[in-house]
Amino acid sequence: MIRGIGERSVISDEAKQNKAILQAQLESYAAKGLYPFHMPGHKRRLAPAPDLPYTWDVTEVEGLDDLHHADGILQQAMRRTALLCGARRTWYLVGGSTTGILAAVRAAAPGGSEIIAARNCHKSVYHAVELGDLDVHWLFPETDPDWQINGSIRPEDVQDALEQHPHAAAVIVTSPTYEGVLSDIRGIAGICHAAGVPLIVDEAHGAHLGLFPGTVFPDSSVHLGADIVIQSAHKTLPSLTQTALLHWNSALIPEEEIAHQLDVFETSSPSYPLLASLDGCTGILTSDGRELFQDWQKRLAHFHEAALALRHVHVLCYGKDRAKPHPAIHASDPGKLLARADGMRGRELADWVREDFRIETEMHCGRNVLFMTSCCDTDEGFERLIRALRELDRKLSVPLQHPCGGKPVREEEAAAAAPDSGKAPESGGYSAAIGAKIPGLREITGTKRTGIASALRSPSAEVPLAEAPGRISAEYVMAYPPGIPILVPGEEITEGKVQELFRLSREGANLIRSGGSGTGRCRVLKS
Repeated sequence: MIRGIGERSVISDEAKQNKAILQAQLESYAAKGLYPFHMPGHKRRLAPAPDLPYTWDVTEVEGLDDLHHADGILQQAMRRTALLCGARRTWYLVGGSTTGILAAVRAAAPGGSEIIAARNCHKSVYHAVELGDLDVHWLFPETDPDWQINGSIRPEDVQDALEQHPHAAAVIVTSPTYEGVLSDIRGIAGICHAAGVPLIVDEAHGAHLGLFPGTVFPDSSVHLGADIVIQSAHKTLPSLTQTALLHWNSALIPEEEIAHQLDVFETSSPSYPLLASLDGCTGILTSDGRELFQDWQKRLAHFHEAALALRHVHVLCYGKDRAKPHPAIHASDPGKLLARADGMRGRELADWVREDFRIETEMHCGRNVLFMTSCCDTDEGFERLIRALRELDRKLSVPLQHPCGGKPVREEEAAAAAPDSGKAPESGGYSAAIGAKIPGLREITGTKRTGIASALRSPSAEVPLAEAPGRISAEYVMAYPPGIPILVPGEEITEGKVQELFRLSREGANLIRSGGSGTGRCRVLKS
């Protein structure tokens, strides 16, 4: 099996053979001694930075292949990955899941079409709507009020949306979400196909799902009936950043159209080191994946047992939280550890584990902190996390040892950190108190007044955020990560949205604006 960082790397001979297929081809080509009167400009002689695999960085030359017209080594590599994942066809992506989402939406929904999409989709779905000038009808996820996260998309809501919008060209949902929340994809796919509508699933955070039946990891949308599934291999599998996969299983979207749209949205100069990473990932999983996943499962089970003793630190669906009802959540991915601590903001928790235990977290938003795990984690890494949470739990039980000085977060303390907005936000109706029940996206989403593309093209002006309720947004504003827009061009800005942005800002979230910079302001359509 493969050992993680800090441990000796041991890979089976079979895995070495499998993962070396594309690598061997690249090394064989480099050994031929051909002088490169072609790109890239480093000529495989001058490394841009130490340790980069620049000798593998070649263009489409004789003996290799062309990603957009693959008929050789890359075609074989993608077929191996499709076989592993259970897809009729798989494309390698070197522009992340974003490339696959743009291509899939465009292939399913030509310009000006109607689509149905989850309101908690990644920003790339919104950009696809924008580029295609699509008319989008939103599906609103249920809300888990305890954890203040989006829950699952309900199949019955998809059914209602298709009945109300029978001309929709596609349905798009995200499963799992950043926090690991899964929707009932089998049920949703059945409803979509009964209506003759394709289902596209953004499974960027679920590339590890469905690979090895019998483990605790839920099944993949690839096996549950989705037409197109996009996965980020780099998020949870042993592959380099920017590598992703698009899986096709559709009788409703022609594969030729997917190939064409990938040609439109993806670079014509794909990186061979990234392609070799995807092929190598397939080889490792084919040979050693089951053992890796079984070890991963054991580490998660050990973490659950340790979390049972925690009183002031909570982990979604782990420890004591596992026994609590989560009616808004159809299922969850056990590989995501979403944690929070009594009386602490997420940023404070993330800072504490970094400074005291040298642990870097994936994301903090509001009170929550996300620890992402994978099959490449180590026993030592999990033990370090367990020690950190145990120590924090002990400190929280002794007020004088509280990491925040024994002062739990209060609404008035948060208000002191509010951005300069021009006026204080109202507290009624949408409580800013950390830990209070908050409404879901349905409650903070305003009425759509114009399309996204039209709003972005229209005259606009910047106003203080506190004066924005009732106006129409002319920009995206989102917390990143996870990259789900709160303000969307063309939608009315509600008081709920404004209060949500103030709350996130107070809690240390990284707010991104597409139409400007600085907190406490936003861009709206001119009256």
